[in-house]
Amino acid sequence: MPTLPRLVAFDLDDTLAPSKSALDPTMIDLLVKLLGVTEVCIISGGQFGQFQAQIIDNLPEISAEKLARLHLMPTCGTQYYRSDAQGWTQVYAENLSDDQKARALQAVEQTARDLGYWESDTWGPILEDRGSQITFSALGQAAPVASKIAWDPTGEKKNALREAVQALLPDLEVRSGGSTSVDITRQGIDKAYGMKRLADLTGVTLDDMLFVGDRLDENGNDYPVKVLGVECVAVEGWPDTAALLDDLIPRYVAV
Repeated sequence: MPTLPRLVAFDLDDTLAPSKSALDPTMIDLLVKLLGVTEVCIISGGQFGQFQAQIIDNLPEISAEKLARLHLMPTCGTQYYRSDAQGWTQVYAENLSDDQKARALQAVEQTARDLGYWESDTWGPILEDRGSQITFSALGQAAPVASKIAWDPTGEKKNALREAVQALLPDLEVRSGGSTSVDITRQGIDKAYGMKRLADLTGVTLDDMLFVGDRLDENGNDYPVKVLGVECVAVEGWPDTAALLDDLIPRYVAV
């Protein structure tokens, strides 16, 4: 970017940390340093509890001023949390109705079974109701990273499932999520929606934001942010993000 971004937004899994894993201490240190110089947003398909386990529980004691610069947007921006004196407070949640949830759960399970993608040996539940998002995780939420990669190395299974389920749920949004997951939300509610809400609530324009993610390809859940016109940087893992921040943070200090 020709000027330094007023807000840097990140995907979580495979951008700040391996899938469903805690942030490496190196990344925690860089994140805290970045919070010292600019606003930071983390927007991902996981629910708030996942953000707690991967990020919040691993943060050192930092000032309220720095925490106030951290914006957390679970479930692809369908929820938004800020830190205050009471802890982490939910600012909004675009929840699905009971009918939408029921239809989404039925459609994704039946389609996965029809396609032969419903596994019997999993690490936790395959289906999860996250309030504002229904998530299908082929091997369960706690599956090892290596097993996830082996199940669908090209993304072909996940994309086929997404397309078939979307055809059954034209009034909802069906997107590829993580390495083995498909996410279902209200129509038009995706990471681009979250970024636009963030701009409205913070006063930071989209032109003043930078987004970093590993799924900026057309089938990825970061792609809507790219289409929105936000400046984006594609990474292939947290070491790439760390290298980016090693270069970016000193530029703030030098100003």
